[in-house]
Amino acid sequence: MTTATPIRHVAATALSTRHFLLLYAAMLVAAAGNTALQSVMPAIGREIGIADFWVALAYTWSAILWVVLAPYWAEKSDRHGRKALTLMGLSGFIMSMLLCGLVLIAGLRGGIAGATTFILFAIFRAIYGALGCATPSATQAYLASKTRRSGRVAALSALSSSFGLGTIIGPALAPIFVLPFVGLPGPLFAFSAIGLLVFVAILLWLPNDKLGRKVGRGAAMSYPSLATTPTGASVVVATSPRHARLKWNDPRIKPWIIAGVVAGHAQAATLTCLGFFIIDRLHLSPHGSEGPISIVMMAGASATLAAQWGLIPRLRAPPRVLILWGALIAAIGLSWTMLADDLYGITIGFALASTGFGLTRPGFTAGASLAVPLAEQGGVAGVITSANGISFVAAPAIGMAFYALDPHLPFAASAMLLVVLVLAGRRRLEIT
Repeated sequence: MTTATPIRHVAATALSTRHFLLLYAAMLVAAAGNTALQSVMPAIGREIGIADFWVALAYTWSAILWVVLAPYWAEKSDRHGRKALTLMGLSGFIMSMLLCGLVLIAGLRGGIAGATTFILFAIFRAIYGALGCATPSATQAYLASKTRRSGRVAALSALSSSFGLGTIIGPALAPIFVLPFVGLPGPLFAFSAIGLLVFVAILLWLPNDKLGRKVGRGAAMSYPSLATTPTGASVVVATSPRHARLKWNDPRIKPWIIAGVVAGHAQAATLTCLGFFIIDRLHLSPHGSEGPISIVMMAGASATLAAQWGLIPRLRAPPRVLILWGALIAAIGLSWTMLADDLYGITIGFALASTGFGLTRPGFTAGASLAVPLAEQGGVAGVITSANGISFVAAPAIGMAFYALDPHLPFAASAMLLVVLVLAGRRRLEIT
């Protein structure tokens, strides 16, 4: 049996291993940094004395900008190059993490009031929402433009696994970076530095897909070494007229986007509540709770990675199957998490839920990508990125509002939502 790693799927693309790893690193560092932030934010909020609901709400403005601007940057990537937009997204991540770290230190040390701290945190987090959304769109479009249709599910799944690996690395390293001088915000500074290293590597070593005054939109144009021998696909794409901006309600992709948004809401709502649930369920003090929280998040991320590196390549299931089975498994896992009363039970339940979500994300991404031709991959990448972001607009606040009523409620509601997705998706999800 073949090894299931991201490198294995480079053969299905026109990318070298090094260039694929650069795209992978761009996604990885953002995923790791954001999950490291999520693992320490419940403790930071309670140390400062901010209500749990407002901690969750601090992410909302950033998520709104992500949703609004992701399609815009995806369109710009067709004109200015996917490399340029990848770098812009990384710069937004670096600046946001650095500024958020500084303001959280000031709040923890009493330099500014708690409310002011989280207002400034929301503003600086918005830098990531406004600029960071360019990176997923650009990297996905870069990869899709060089991937055969038959290999696109595996290639996009491999790229998506950067999210799973990042959510292992982030919580694993977060407690290490909680250093005496900087305290709980330490991981933000560490990942901004790592992001800077990735930025420099991409700047130096990723081929520039902007050739002359116009950006090629086909495989031959976006990778110069292919331009000497154009394929049928590359000729069609390079000579096709420019399409209008793709919208989420385009009938070709609408069912896939709705499925992604539904599953994303269930995941976002429960992920936001998870840290608070662990603190309250295990009767932990805020300071020192980052350890158990990181254990649960790492287990969930490992399960996600196992699904994307192990199950998907071996099963070779179509996107529809990935979404339906993924949603069902995630619903069972969330129910298990809700009923668990110790660290072991919470860890197992959340790992099972994460296995399901590890199937649904590549499922809806690949389904939408396969529904449109190669010339519209930039547009569909923007819609997919926007769909991923929209889950974090309202779901975190709704999840925390439910949590305030009953800690079980966010998990129960999310599990029911996923069951509805399974029932509706059986009739509506098809590759056109």
